[in-house]
Amino acid sequence: MSKPTVKQPIPSFKTEAQERAYWESDPNGKDSTVHLDWTKAQKVKLPNLRPTTKTISLRLPQHLLDSIKVAANARDVPYQSLIKVWLQEKLHNH
Repeated sequence: MSKPTVKQPIPSFKTEAQERAYWESDPNGKDSTVHLDWTKAQKVKLPNLRPTTKTISLRLPQHLLDSIKVAANARDVPYQSLIKVWLQEKLHNH
């Protein structure tokens, strides 16, 4: 039977830059297992976490945008949200 290893405490840092330098000091990144026992980790749910979004500029013919706005209004949703839903559906059906 293997003897449990004693975990090293995570050092204290005065600045975020010092902490970053510590974790990046090893060419492959520090192995956090010397500090933490990941076998005791628990799954966490983050229900309010939203995916990162990127703002884009999209040129549409005015008549197409008007039609999208009419469709969005009929569904009582913002037209930009409707565009995102349609794009997502198109990707999944492709």
